[in-house]
Amino acid sequence: MSDVQQRIHATVTGNPVVLYMKGDARFPQCGFSATSVQILKACGVEDFVTVNVLADEEIRNGVKEYANWPTIPQLYIKGEFVGGCDIMKEMYQTGELQQLVEGIAKV
Repeated sequence: MSDVQQRIHATVTGNPVVLYMKGDARFPQCGFSATSVQILKACGVEDFVTVNVLADEEIRNGVKEYANWPTIPQLYIKGEFVGGCDIMKEMYQTGELQQLVEGIAKV
């Protein structure tokens, strides 16, 4: 496992909810990232880690390889890759995402 892959693995396994995105939760840098943050907050998740992929090219490319997923944002819950913005929307609409985050990272 490369250094960047080890860093990504440590982040996603060391935090209950991690969102790799463009920008951060306070200042998203794209619409998909902003929507993803809004979905998490709508689920009651306030305490989550965001990683700004625009700040680190190695992370930006490495996270795509890590999950074998070509787009950003990427959501990880309890160390497991969940999906991107569209998957988050679908899971939110069905209530599946709320169940997945129930009891973790709540204020």
